[in-house]
This record gives sequence, C-alpha cells and structure tokens, in this order.
Amino acid sequence: MTVTPARLPEVLLHVAVVRPVFLWGAPGIGKSSLVRSFAESLGLPCVTLLGTQLAPEDLIGVPQIVGDRSRFAPPETIARAEPYCLFLDELNASSPEVQKAFYSLILDRRIGAYELPEGAVVIGAGNRATDNALARPMASALVNRMIHIHLRASADDWLTWAANNGIHPWVVDYLVQRPDHLWSPPPKTEEPFSTPRGWHMLSDAMHSYGEGLDDETLAILATGTLSARHASAFRAYVKTVRHAYDLDAVIKGDAAWPRGPEDRDLLYFLSETFRARLVKGLPKSKEHASPTGKQLAFRAKTLLTELAEISLECAQLVIATDDDGAPVLPSWFLVEVSRDLPRLAAARG
Repeated sequence: MTVTPARLPEVLLHVAVVRPVFLWGAPGIGKSSLVRSFAESLGLPCVTLLGTQLAPEDLIGVPQIVGDRSRFAPPETIARAEPYCLFLDELNASSPEVQKAFYSLILDRRIGAYELPEGAVVIGAGNRATDNALARPMASALVNRMIHIHLRASADDWLTWAANNGIHPWVVDYLVQRPDHLWSPPPKTEEPFSTPRGWHMLSDAMHSYGEGLDDETLAILATGTLSARHASAFRAYVKTVRHAYDLDAVIKGDAAWPRGPEDRDLLYFLSETFRARLVKGLPKSKEHASPTGKQLAFRAKTLLTELAEISLECAQLVIATDDDGAPVLPSWFLVEVSRDLPRLAAARG
C-alpha cells in the first residue's frame, strides 16, 4: 500500500489501532513527524525508540528479584499504565538481536510480564535499502507481524502544510513553480540531497538571518541542505525575486535574457522555468491549439533563438528529452524548431 502524507492519518486511524504498522519511506519525507502528529490527534503520548541506538536490554529490561524469583523489569519509558503510541523508528536499521527483542512486543503486545495497555498502538518506520540509507534485512517473522505501508513524498501535501506552518515564502513560492524539486533521490556519495526536511531546515535558517541574508550566505545554506542542482536553481529564483526579474517579463518582451557571466545561474533557472512553461502551455496537437497556444509557440521560437545566441547549452536544455530519452515538448513544436532553428536542432542531435 502506497499513500501520500495527507492520506496517512486516515489509514493509520483504521489500521494502527488494530494491528502493528511498519511505515516505509525515503529519508526526510516526514515519517517521524507524521507519526507524532497522528499520536497527538488521538490524545496519546508518543514514545519514540531509535532502533540504531538500542541494545536488547533496553527493551527487555534488567532482571530483578521478586520474592525468591527473578523477572525482567522493562524500562519505565515503555512500561506505562496508560495507553500510548510506541514509535519504533529506524526499526529495520537495528541489529538482528534488537529486532528479535521486538518480536513479542509487536506480535503479543507484551515484554516479559508487562503487557501494553488497551488502546496503545505500535508503529515502526524505516528507510528503504534503495535510498542508500542504513537498512538491514528484516527477518520474515518480523515482516509478517506488521502491516506495511509505503509513504511517498507529495508536493501538494507539503505545500498545503507549509502554507500554515511558517515556511519561508520564497521556499513556498519556488516549490509551487518547481514541485519536482521537493525531493531528489539520495546520492551514493556523502552529500546533501533535497527532501521536505531539507527545505524545512533551509527555511528555518533563512528566517534566522532575516533581511540580512545575502547571496553568498544563501549559497552556503542552500548547498548545505539541498542537492547541488536544486540549490543553484533556488539561488537563481531568489535573484529573480530580489531584482523583479521573472520569466513573464521575458516572454512579454519587457525584459531580455540575462547575458552577464555573473547571471549564469539565473539564465539556467529561467531556461528550466521556460521549459516547464512550454510543457504546460503548448498543446499536444497543433490543430487543436488555441490562439494563446499558437502565440506561445511563435514567441517560444524567437526566445529560443535569442537564448541560443547567449548559451546553446541553455537552449538545448529547453528542448531536451527526459531521462529516458522521450520527448517532453510536443512533437509538432520540435519539428518546427528543427525547421526554423537548424543550428539548435543540429546541436540537439
């Protein structure tokens, strides 16, 4: 089962109250905060245990003598009389011994003589091995003890949340234009990559600097929280905000493509935004094009010519195929580009 953050609370409300749940998802997309919010919505305290920081005795407890016998006393953070949400974060990153210690807690809702109170819920979470995160294989016995839900990032959900939670307006406005930049696959090397959590951290740092945030500082913050490509694009976007330099002005002819070497990142950002505008605005079929669509196509060829004179690379970016080699722009428009802009078409080929 794959769900978005907006739908997860409803699913947990019906599933987690009857069976243990394991929540899969990429790093930084909000698994932990969603679980805590869910527990709060039920009026339950949330007790979080990090699998990577546990030893088996942290769950089972230590033996104590009661009368003439010994018994294990689970820690007080777990052994509560009132119902609560037990959140087992990074469960699949814990050692096999710790995973085994969870068996009875997840299946039988008990550790030794202690039994989870009626109304308590158990939710586990972890990253996927494909995310280049620490993840150990879970034993089939543990896998089979939980209902598995896969969480995927949703720009719409995150932007709705961001608008009501003080996220910096530049971050919100940028991701409204480039929702595909909310998340990027984790790299195989140790470097930042874009996640909802990363954008949130960037927003907090930008708020901390306030009006005194200069471009050099923004570059440090952005490259420390986002992928290099997204950081560069976001910096360029901020330039457009600060200098009232936007794509609409270029399309209308009120402004020209930036030509200065210092504006290279701005030109790249505008090119990417122009590509996204054409994807959205050009009709799939020329025969069914509206007057507005035809006017955009005509203006686009002029702008591509001007762009190619400044940077052939940026002009190629506008008409490039996707990662699988499939055309992104309508074929009829690409045919016209090949006919009217042979230099660009030749470079593209």
